[in-house]
Amino acid sequence: MGLILGIDEVGRGAWAGPLAVGAVVLDSSRKLDGLNDSKKLTKKFREHEACEIQQSAIAIGVAYIDAKIIDRIGLTAALKLASRQAFAQIPAEIREQLDQIVIDGTLNFLDQEPPCIREKTITLIKADAKIASVSAASIIAKVSRDHYMQRLDTVFPKYHFAKHVGYGTAAHLAALKNFGVVAGIHRESFAPVAKITGAKIIKKVVRNQKQNVGFASRNLGYAAETVATEFLKNHGHKIIARNWKTKFCEIDIISTCRKTLFFTEVKFRENAIHGDGLAAITPRKLLQMRKAAEIFLSLHAEFAKDCDAQVAAISLSRNPPAVDEFIENID
Repeated sequence: MGLILGIDEVGRGAWAGPLAVGAVVLDSSRKLDGLNDSKKLTKKFREHEACEIQQSAIAIGVAYIDAKIIDRIGLTAALKLASRQAFAQIPAEIREQLDQIVIDGTLNFLDQEPPCIREKTITLIKADAKIASVSAASIIAKVSRDHYMQRLDTVFPKYHFAKHVGYGTAAHLAALKNFGVVAGIHRESFAPVAKITGAKIIKKVVRNQKQNVGFASRNLGYAAETVATEFLKNHGHKIIARNWKTKFCEIDIISTCRKTLFFTEVKFRENAIHGDGLAAITPRKLLQMRKAAEIFLSLHAEFAKDCDAQVAAISLSRNPPAVDEFIENID
């Protein structure tokens, strides 16, 4: 069997703390005994296995999405974002050699990667108990996240994060009722936490449907911008700024790649009834973007000297958002 990259997540159902996704490529010549779904292993054995994996694996990636981002973009979009970030940590030369990518579950979180990656990717239910590299990814993500929650426990000892690592337990619920929510740590969009804070949870059926659509649109818009940012990073861009504003226009993403400075407009439409996202870039909008780019270059002479400049656009659609088209130069 050739090189297999395993991807798995930890912390999906927690009330507090980050979502963690591990990505691991194991060396098939070095057998590790006892690999399994991290939840089925004792804490002591998980720690032991994590050390063995770190010493013997060909490549490891771990990505975190914090509670604030989960609240903004939703759990599914957060899973996709973390999976792509963990995957991006695998060195390019290793990614090119992969024979297969196995993601635990039923959703392909790498469906926006290039075709050469997509065609190697499969999803498999309970892969963390069947495929060694996925088991390793599960263990690495679990141990890494547990260590984070243990450090958090020293900062907020009243919540006992080291014991329940953010999940819903009677002790965690009691701490929430007694001491309230820790901003940025607790997932306030999750119903049990929202019940304590009194926050409103958006349900499928609400009285004000128009208001619900607006809430969803804001979340999807943020998710689309985040997906677009990761798309650029995965294609060699270094992100310089997001949401850079002038009185003329806001540039969604500013990045550099191949000695070119890109000023990228992100356009998202959940469906194409009124045309794709790029249809919204009017001549007036393009003029505003060019003016904003000129202002940025006047303030940052180092880029003007070393880089060419281009106005670009990324079009996204669907829910969760996915990239449809990237136009590097829309002048």
